[in-house]
Amino acid sequence: MGRRVGRAVVESASPMPELSQIVLVGLLLVASVTDVLRGRIFNWITYPGLVAGLLFGAIRLSEAGRLELDTTGLTESLLGIVGCGGIMLTCFLLSDMGGGDVKLLATVGAFLGLQHGLTALLWTIVLGGVTGLAMLIWQIGAGRILVGTARHLALVIRSRGWVPLETTEREPLKRSLFLAPSALAGVLMTLTGAAESLRDYI
Repeated sequence: MGRRVGRAVVESASPMPELSQIVLVGLLLVASVTDVLRGRIFNWITYPGLVAGLLFGAIRLSEAGRLELDTTGLTESLLGIVGCGGIMLTCFLLSDMGGGDVKLLATVGAFLGLQHGLTALLWTIVLGGVTGLAMLIWQIGAGRILVGTARHLALVIRSRGWVPLETTEREPLKRSLFLAPSALAGVLMTLTGAAESLRDYI
């Protein structure tokens, strides 16, 4: 049995790891389409994805071509769900993030395990933030954002304390953040080793 990459890639003749990657990328592709077109990540994507991730973690093909129980892989899948899902659940409780985002990243953790799942999650957040900021600048305008920020900072300084944004000020900032496409990109970066290569340059 060869080295595991991601959590699933095995340098052997076993087709199971490669199949798990195809399934994960396929789920993320579908989720990206529904997220962009409908603004939702549906349960019929995430729940089967969680089950599939656990199954791929729990079974493996032996060198003899037999299905075997892989307790180590199952444990890693469970840790991935808890780690990625837990972080996203915290974000869900503290922000306007949707529940579908939480379940989708928990699914990523189920497929990739804890370490690589967290790597994919990190890049998902980074890419999502950059994309969201770019959309905000495109829709509102950099000048308007800078002027509004300067005015609010001046108000904070005069008040000698933090002043929450008014409803009229918060409304333009409420823009849809499509996390599924960012998750797809983050997973692809993790699976291809691009995330690790970028980390070496940072």
